[in-house]
Amino acid sequence: YMSGGVGFTQYASATYTDNILEDFCYKGDEIAVDMFGERCAAEPTMENIEKLVRAENDYCLTQYDAYPTTAESHFGGSVRACCQSAGCATAVVSATGCAQCGLNGWGLAQLMHYGTIGRLGFYGYDLQDQCTSSTSYSYRSD
Repeated sequence: YMSGGVGFTQYASATYTDNILEDFCYKGDEIAVDMFGERCAAEPTMENIEKLVRAENDYCLTQYDAYPTTAESHFGGSVRACCQSAGCATAVVSATGCAQCGLNGWGLAQLMHYGTIGRLGFYGYDLQDQCTSSTSYSYRSD
């Protein structure tokens, strides 16, 4: 049983993003190609993941600041964080060609969102923004 939280976030992000998710993913791919010259050319290192996530995260959060209707279109912090994280994961996967690195990019983006914007859930109690930290590069996770 899962009430709201991550389950709803995953459902809502693909349905109600008004092409914002698409923009973030295309920009993530563009950032990866600009940094490394072509797709799948980057070494799958934490340094590269951090560099890509920081660049894409800056772009995504700047869009929310520059265009208030973007933030209004995404009806909660969960959707905003999910779309921003998807863009970051796209940048990482495009650069490295490694799905595990993409998952780490997603988790790092969630933590960066927490550090920049604040908690995702109501009053910060649901820990939704930390859900990938325990499964990233873990052995036999859930």
